[in-house]
Amino acid sequence: MSELPKKNFKVALCSMPWAIFNRPSIQLATLKSYLEGKSDYRVDTFHPYLDIAALLGVDIYAEIALSGWAGEALFSALLYPQKAKDAARLFNENISTTTGNKTKFSSLTTQIEKLCYSWINSIDFTSYNLIGFSICFSQLLPSLYMAKLIKQKQPALPVVFGGSSCCGEVGQSLLREYQQLDFIVDGEGEERLLTLCRHLNGKSTELADGILSRKKLNRPATPITPITPPAPPAPLAPIISITPLDLTALPLPDYSPYFNEIKKLFPTRPFIPLLPIEFSRGCWWNKCTFCNLNIQWPNYRFKSGDKMVAEVRALSKQYESLHFTFTDNALPPREADHFFSEISKKNIDFDFFAEIRGTSDLKRLQQYRRGGLTTIQVGIEALSTSLLDKMDKGSSTMDNIAMMKLCAQERIKLEGNLIVDFPTTTMDEINETINNLAYVLPYNPLEPASFFLGYGSPIYNKPKQFSIQAILPHTKTKLLFPKHCHESMTMLISSYRGDKMVQQKLWQPVRKMIADWHTFHKNRKNPNIAALSYRDGENFLIIRQERTNSSTLHHRLRGISRKVYLAAPVPTPIKDIGKMFPTIKAGTLTAFIDDMCCKRLMFQENGKTISLAVHQSQ
Repeated sequence: MSELPKKNFKVALCSMPWAIFNRPSIQLATLKSYLEGKSDYRVDTFHPYLDIAALLGVDIYAEIALSGWAGEALFSALLYPQKAKDAARLFNENISTTTGNKTKFSSLTTQIEKLCYSWINSIDFTSYNLIGFSICFSQLLPSLYMAKLIKQKQPALPVVFGGSSCCGEVGQSLLREYQQLDFIVDGEGEERLLTLCRHLNGKSTELADGILSRKKLNRPATPITPITPPAPPAPLAPIISITPLDLTALPLPDYSPYFNEIKKLFPTRPFIPLLPIEFSRGCWWNKCTFCNLNIQWPNYRFKSGDKMVAEVRALSKQYESLHFTFTDNALPPREADHFFSEISKKNIDFDFFAEIRGTSDLKRLQQYRRGGLTTIQVGIEALSTSLLDKMDKGSSTMDNIAMMKLCAQERIKLEGNLIVDFPTTTMDEINETINNLAYVLPYNPLEPASFFLGYGSPIYNKPKQFSIQAILPHTKTKLLFPKHCHESMTMLISSYRGDKMVQQKLWQPVRKMIADWHTFHKNRKNPNIAALSYRDGENFLIIRQERTNSSTLHHRLRGISRKVYLAAPVPTPIKDIGKMFPTIKAGTLTAFIDDMCCKRLMFQENGKTISLAVHQSQ
């Protein structure tokens, strides 16, 4: 390979639909900063998802992006015209009737196809030595399609894919199947991409660990075995070993190209960006049996709280933004405590979204709220403690209900899922879930999330422990990809043969209750008042309880009853409450708590109880 002058080596990095419109790609921005900080290479980043948003309109784009499957379906029809009918069906199943009436599938694909050709014709790809695509959720088929168009236009230009959807055998099977791909980065990308650039620039004769090359991956396609997941192929023998990055050494992500594109495409639109920030990589728990979100990270690492404060302030000042979203799968608790404590001291109106593990620590949540945390995603997943044990969540139903109550009290919007159709769920666990759903009616509804088999998850690796007899193509990916792909590739998500049909039947009443839960909140007349709240009259308490399809109830607690109710704002051992009020007989206390639980005003589990109403001071 002839060595290119270092100063002339250029990289193009691209983020395709269906990334969130008002959120720049932290992957591209971080890679750009890292490569340019470590070398003289020039990195240009492109965000074609903004072009698509401008084409479709941001409202329609947002709905398609949030649906996930609908966006992939549009590009499936472009990459595989023979799948257009199946893709159209999937698209229409995953968007609202309103959007479906406004936009016809065939018309959308035609428009998107024209825009993609227009986009690649507007760029001089002959000036680049490498083009890379960051592949996260709902970006695989769009990226494969665009890479194909670029290869047709510039066949000698190397193409590399990387990201959370390219790990392990998934990435290797992509490389085997798609001729438009030359390299896959498997795992953490910064240093690997830098070594790939050096290799292409003639500075290294070998590829690093985690960089897969078409030239070195001369293996026939391996069908997915019907009993157990496919064994990973033997890794390439690298001479360059990549160690996990020290996150504190990473430069600030460079979002300026994104903002330049926004100004060009939406010159008159008022725009409030949501800037992604990264506190940690991986998950400090990393045990959930269904989860495959951390297969690309070698271990859990995090920045210091002070480092994070400095980054947020610098990014806020540079891009005039107050809205941030943490990309973490789970914030590091101690450093997050310090971060929000320090941020709360600043006279700046920050607004943060974060994913955290459930906590019933009221003071912690209050501190986070003062620090600007307004929306969180919590891995609720189940409202049955035995089911949570099967999922290895490390939490109980009491923990989950407490988290939902405390978020409502602190005016933190909680977003979460309830996994339905989970394999090996019993009728007792279904009944427990149905019973406990009645307790959480006052709080922000969870979303039903159908169980799928994620590549690399503990269940995927040990399927027989969950009565999984065979790993099969997922119903929706069968609509997106030709049959031969399912026979030769490892998909990121799969279906299974086992008790699936049984589970779908068992979970029907739970799905119905979740739908009713959403309807209840949608129809509430005054959402500014909590659906279950209390007002304190010093020696009496008035609890206001909204109900489904019935009038609102008011409960009055006096004297010692008021004191007992207020004694359990968080999960509290019942024996400790007894010690607080020694004049109350144990049987009387038990009867009172049982009565409150029957009325869905308190919840109890394993010797602990919590009062469910939130304080409504006005």
